[in-house]
Amino acid sequence: MTHTANQGDRDGRQDGDRDSGGDGGQDSGQGREESPQQRLRARRRAALRAAGRVLSRGAALGTLAERLALLQEAAPEVHDLDEPTDLYGDGIVTALEERVAALLGTEAAAFFPTGTMAQQVALRCWAGRTGNPTVALHALAHPEVHERNALSVVSGLRTVRLTGEPRQPTADEVRSFEEPFGTLMLELPLRDAGFVLPTWEELTELVAAARERDAVVHFDGARLWESTVHLGRPLDEIAALADSVYVSFYKSLDGFGGAALAGPSGLVEEAKTWRHRYGGAVFQQFPTALSALIGLERALPRLPSYVRHARLVAAALREGLAASGVAWARVHPEVPHTHEFQVWLPYEADVAAEAAVLQAEETGVMLFTGSWQAGGPGLSFTEVTVRSDGLEWTADDVRAAVAGFVVRAEAVADRR
Repeated sequence: MTHTANQGDRDGRQDGDRDSGGDGGQDSGQGREESPQQRLRARRRAALRAAGRVLSRGAALGTLAERLALLQEAAPEVHDLDEPTDLYGDGIVTALEERVAALLGTEAAAFFPTGTMAQQVALRCWAGRTGNPTVALHALAHPEVHERNALSVVSGLRTVRLTGEPRQPTADEVRSFEEPFGTLMLELPLRDAGFVLPTWEELTELVAAARERDAVVHFDGARLWESTVHLGRPLDEIAALADSVYVSFYKSLDGFGGAALAGPSGLVEEAKTWRHRYGGAVFQQFPTALSALIGLERALPRLPSYVRHARLVAAALREGLAASGVAWARVHPEVPHTHEFQVWLPYEADVAAEAAVLQAEETGVMLFTGSWQAGGPGLSFTEVTVRSDGLEWTADDVRAAVAGFVVRAEAVADRR
């Protein structure tokens, strides 16, 4: 199961919230009434904040006061706050880069304000070194779907698609691709295919196939942090397969933003030059850097427990949907590869979204916190994320919540 989302940066919205546009209020200065979609989005966010039980409550949906309070409370644990503030990437930013390089086992790392910038720079540097500006990737990879053709428009690169199937590419597809490419880019996990990962054996074969073609390998590891359970290897061993790795600080670690590019010291130094050219030499970044260090200290060690519990939740969801007599449903993957996965149901997206909000408003339990996307006539899907709040849910809790959701979804559908 998969879909093609609108282009644009959807990853700034946590917990699978792919809605685009405003914040649910009236258009500024124009006096126009809220659309039904805006009203539903505003209700969903209010319901999520008020709900007593959720599987995930992303920190990015908190208030400014809550975010600042966390920073003030946790920052002394991760860095010496008596040292001078950073200027253009020194101080605490350098400390964060060193921490990431140590975690990933690379020679160096460079902090970037966004992952989009980090990956464009990485792929541009590799194109210069290989002499080939062609990047082979999946049709559902982030640069292809969500970056407005930035690799070609901004960086002068050319992309070729190994496959569009909702799975990782195969080694045979890499070996048999009909034209040369300088870099193989692998998104681990591949979000738009359902947060799917290869097995460790498949990943090593993919990398070997690229090496046979004299191509370098870059990992889009925005969510690499939670991939260790499925791959069965530590972060440094996973990263060692690639020539360079990008990681995000906010998708799973609840940082304020930011990313890092890790790899050989020569590549990283060149990347820092391009970072400046791309406008990424930010004057001061200590709040974002502090939040990233807090995420590495607090959230990173907990991710394996989220992945393991997501498997329990996914199984209970399947059982609950079957017991509720839903005509067709799918949890994808059946056994989640990370702590995030997709749920596909035979409802229109607005029906499923309304049912999810109603359940939260009426019971204080919000099973599905993310937005719903159309997957075809009478079919929609959402993303489910399991974090610390979700660890409290038993399989019985999940099954009961599914039953309540289905009752409301059927009632909403009958009224349409």
